[in-house]
Amino acid sequence: MARVTATTWTHLGQTARVWPGRNFPLGATWSPESTNFAVYAPAGTAAWVCLFHEVDGREEEERFALTERSQGIFHGALPGVAPGTRYGFRVDGPWNPAEGHRFNVDKLLLDPYALAVAGDLDPQQPAFGYVFGSPEVRQGDDSAPYVPRSVVVDPTFGGTFDWEGDSPIQRRWRDTVIYEAHVKGMTALHDRVPEDLRGTYAGLATPAVIDYLRDLGVTAVELLPVQQFVSEPALTERGLTNYWGYNTIGYFAPHNGYAASGEHGEQVREFKEMVKAFHQAGLEVILDVVYNHTAEAGPLGPTLCFRGLDDRGFYKRVMPAPGPDGAPGAFDDTYWDVTGCGNTVNSGDPLALRMILDSLRYWVTEMHVDGFRFDLMSALTRTGYDIDMGCDLLVAIGQDPVLRHVKLIAEAWDASMDGYLVGRMPPPWTEWNDQYRDEIRDFWRNHSSGIRTVATRLAGSSDLYADDGRSAYASINFITAHDGFTLRDVVTYESKHNEANGEDNRDGTDNNRSWNHGVEGETDDPALQAVRRRQAANMMATLCLSNGVPMITAGDERGRTQRGNNNAYCQDNEMSWIDWRPDDAWLDVYEITKAALRLRREHPALRQRHWFEGRPAIKGGPKDLAWLHPSGREMSEKDWHDTELRTVGMFVSGRPLRSPGPHGEQQIDSSFVVWFNAGWLPQRIQLPENDWVQTGEVVISTDFKLPAGTVVQAGDRLSIGRRSIVVLRER
Repeated sequence: MARVTATTWTHLGQTARVWPGRNFPLGATWSPESTNFAVYAPAGTAAWVCLFHEVDGREEEERFALTERSQGIFHGALPGVAPGTRYGFRVDGPWNPAEGHRFNVDKLLLDPYALAVAGDLDPQQPAFGYVFGSPEVRQGDDSAPYVPRSVVVDPTFGGTFDWEGDSPIQRRWRDTVIYEAHVKGMTALHDRVPEDLRGTYAGLATPAVIDYLRDLGVTAVELLPVQQFVSEPALTERGLTNYWGYNTIGYFAPHNGYAASGEHGEQVREFKEMVKAFHQAGLEVILDVVYNHTAEAGPLGPTLCFRGLDDRGFYKRVMPAPGPDGAPGAFDDTYWDVTGCGNTVNSGDPLALRMILDSLRYWVTEMHVDGFRFDLMSALTRTGYDIDMGCDLLVAIGQDPVLRHVKLIAEAWDASMDGYLVGRMPPPWTEWNDQYRDEIRDFWRNHSSGIRTVATRLAGSSDLYADDGRSAYASINFITAHDGFTLRDVVTYESKHNEANGEDNRDGTDNNRSWNHGVEGETDDPALQAVRRRQAANMMATLCLSNGVPMITAGDERGRTQRGNNNAYCQDNEMSWIDWRPDDAWLDVYEITKAALRLRREHPALRQRHWFEGRPAIKGGPKDLAWLHPSGREMSEKDWHDTELRTVGMFVSGRPLRSPGPHGEQQIDSSFVVWFNAGWLPQRIQLPENDWVQTGEVVISTDFKLPAGTVVQAGDRLSIGRRSIVVLRER
């Protein structure tokens, strides 16, 4: 980035070019007549909008004072500002870190409401508001050459962008299958995506990707963070970058690094084109959003945006100790951090709350996304320092006419001891269910204490969600996610291997609940390879056929590996990207996944909204759900407490379903029995003799001795291979 040659601060006639403008909307609002700039800095004493232009091959800066101020917002309008113009703010005010004020007019600030961002962070000393080694001393070098720029955007692109009637899809939760993916990682190595589009929004929208997702059977793509982010300075020092993107600084701007079309606002068009292409294929787009912390990190982080506007209000502080006689203590500038990232956004602060809500609405109304997954949601559900299910943010989202109807997913925990909220989020929220992940991994690696809790997870986790009126789809079921081992690594590695991250393998969890099946890492042994693939297929089939909403991590269905790295957040390379070559793909796992998703899609019995009750849906009918012992009888109370039991049958009735059809009609579907054998040995099972099902056939099997198409009769005795899953459908 070229060093800025700035114009004089108050050059002659400058004020005549700035119209009063208005204090809303916040950000840069373009029109053919002028561009209105509005920025919230309630304790600031003066503010400037800075425009950047290329002159004779170098970048020059013009500064214009925003002399109008109302409700803590500096504002003004400039005529003749074209879309694509790069800009930023400078705000003056007190420098008093001990009081939570870090105003520094020498630091160029991103617009919190910028619709696009150009450039990246170069974490040199001028990008920081203080002097290295002396955090109380204000640093006076210009940061402009080292920090990104905001970009003026015309969202209609001169009226040339046409949504063609597109709008969010709003598919029912029970019909949803989520595919968690990374924009770059999906296509960086894809040989059927044009080379210049790989790793971009445009690449993700190509038929090669969309057709693959539709063929697999997923209905929604959940994208790892795409709001503008930067890498942590510590990573940059190690020659690494933040690949996952959980270090946001621009909450309205599509990340410029994923755009094939440049950094002058065209990434907004490209993102919209991607969403439109997904919607035309019937696929929803869900964004993973990070409002709990920002890229400015702790007090020793860079000054990029919020720190230079309202540091005291935007970030939570440690509670001050009481003074004498219980009087309120002095202000404590220590950041209160329950995110593990240096800061926690104060979601009860007027600027922060308004920005979060405005940002969410923008992505729905202007960018047409279908929902959000909230990273470390617990950090945002606090009034003061306490968890509060009636906090401002949850109440505001719950009553918002736009946001209350989109898909809302919570990662219902944070880095604190009291922040684990799985099962406690209010309607209409759904949750990542990590208890499902842990129980299913333990079951298939033979570490569970029987099958009692496993059965609860298979049936939708009623212990977590039924008591507050939510349905089984409140549980987002997953075996893996971006954070942790891939599915292939779950069955290949006993321990993490994170040396490439440069942290001496200290990062990442040690609680992997994985099993290498006797050999650590990859092997050429075909028998061991087959066992691992079968175990991966077992877990994928279990996930797809459990009640709740399944989430698949991109590449798991084809055996993607991170070579044992369970914290690949900084690996922007082939370790993280999907390898699309067929020679190392686990195609048998792919076929099982595809078959299980097709079965789920075609049979409403396998994706029910109502809770199972363990009794007939109609008088004289079969139970809606029954659990079968290998002997052929229903499970007894003693069986549920048998810690050695590793085999169980799950009978799901389709005659009729408890859930009515779209017009209130009674729904009739096939009935199913799913046999799970996680034992070390084959298991002889007795098919029950009753009026429920007389004849069935195997429709999915990881036991090669019981292939799909095998016909069975009531009362038959079968042998289920060790560590296998067999799905029988009523004929």
